[in-house]
Amino acid sequence: MAAADLTREEVERYLHDHIPISSAMGVRVVSCNERGVRLTAPLAANINHRATVFGGSASAVAILAAWTYLYFVLRSTDVFARLVIQSNTIDYLAPITADFEGECAAMTAQELERFVKMLRRHGKARITVVAVLTCAGVKAATFKGDYVAVRLEPVPGSGA
Repeated sequence: MAAADLTREEVERYLHDHIPISSAMGVRVVSCNERGVRLTAPLAANINHRATVFGGSASAVAILAAWTYLYFVLRSTDVFARLVIQSNTIDYLAPITADFEGECAAMTAQELERFVKMLRRHGKARITVVAVLTCAGVKAATFKGDYVAVRLEPVPGSGA
């Protein structure tokens, strides 16, 4: 099932059920479609001793936005894969002092095609994804992560 086939509530439920920290952090799905993913998280659940968002929470929201985008891109193909983050960098540009958003914009069709083709051919593929964190419309952080997908064989009769 592609992201376009799911409501934002269904995507959010999937994240909360399969990545429990997303629920604890108060992550909500604003949008998840072919144009990308946008998540939001509250300051209150992610606050540090300086009354700003804890850096680990900011990083986790960025990782999750990019992962969610790739996960649902892969679900729209006939390739079943396990998707994990391999490495990442995040540049903090401004303190996050209120509820904030993590956004991963859609990648080009050529980038995604190359990624899926490699996964089909070699059983493993790597791709770099960019996400941005904003707070009150101000860019607060930029994220770049390398994700690896490893092809899985579908289980007969599972619908997967």
